[in-house]
Amino acid sequence: MGEAPIAHLAAHAYRIPTDAPEADGTFAWNATTVVVVEIEAGGVKGLGYSFAGAASAQIVLHVLADAICGLDAFAIPKAWAAMVAAVRNIGWRGVSACAISAVKIALAGGAAAAAARPAAR
Repeated sequence: MGEAPIAHLAAHAYRIPTDAPEADGTFAWNATTVVVVEIEAGGVKGLGYSFAGAASAQIVLHVLADAICGLDAFAIPKAWAAMVAAVRNIGWRGVSACAISAVKIALAGGAAAAAARPAAR
């Protein structure tokens, strides 16, 4: 496979209400937020997601996109390192880690689609 520069990232946060209040013994909630990331590279799209706060979508759009646009979508470890470096001063844990995870899943999905293979076995 040839190089496929990352051309575009999109990210959206969706709040999904639960049917009834839920709890795990430490916290209670009535909705779940999922951050969905779409990547375009080499004419192929990849889709990733993470259950995270809406702030993760903003990190994808305003921090991670600048760090990885133009990089080869198949060089996932290089993209991961660039994303971790990009969030150094805002913290790589929490919402940043969730944002990176969603992008990494989108990269893997795009690479799998380009190779016409499943993203996981």
